[in-house]
Amino acid sequence: MPATAVRILVAEDDRDIAELISHYLRKSGWSPYVAAAGDEALAYARRHPVDAIVLDLMLPGMDGLEVCRALRADRTTAAVPIIMLTARAEERDRIRGLELGADDYVAKPFSPNELVARIRAVTRRARRGGAADHVLRFGPIVVDTERHTVTNAGRPVVLTAKEFMLLQYLLEHRGRVLSRDLLLGDVWGYSYTGGTRTVDVHVRRLRQKLPPLVEGLVTVTQFGYKLVDE
Repeated sequence: MPATAVRILVAEDDRDIAELISHYLRKSGWSPYVAAAGDEALAYARRHPVDAIVLDLMLPGMDGLEVCRALRADRTTAAVPIIMLTARAEERDRIRGLELGADDYVAKPFSPNELVARIRAVTRRARRGGAADHVLRFGPIVVDTERHTVTNAGRPVVLTAKEFMLLQYLLEHRGRVLSRDLLLGDVWGYSYTGGTRTVDVHVRRLRQKLPPLVEGLVTVTQFGYKLVDE
């Protein structure tokens, strides 16, 4: 892979689907690497830095859920954006994948252009303002949007790419009531078809990783969320 290219790991055992995805990734100027088994994908991600992972659920060796769990448990890969790509479209499968740390979920059959748009969305890094305002704070929580780091009372906290983007958005719009549809549109960056339950899963994970948000991030019944003013 060229050093300057966006590097995408494609974990897919169906050769035709893997070639289709790789074709569209190269058209977008990205560099794909295909792994046909779960253990191969995990080993590659641990050895080589990648910008995002397209992860099929049904893989030989280790299935996609096992790979996702292992990636999130390893500090070197914990923050890499993961898009699960699978024929399983039931809500319980989507939610299970999201709870394990996936950033997004695409069901087969899929549009290659939509998949590219979703990869672009999860790899996008918001860079707003100058050096004076790239650090956001909420109580003991400190978010450095330039270095892409989060600490709680001085201790580092590892977030997925989508968790980081959601936290940044909440901090930048504190005091406002934000609907789930608004969060999907502004944070996920496209017309998301997975339902607003996706927002709830990510909010729950943020509260688990950052305890000050348990009370600070208020649920507005049947509407969305509000990060209270300090």
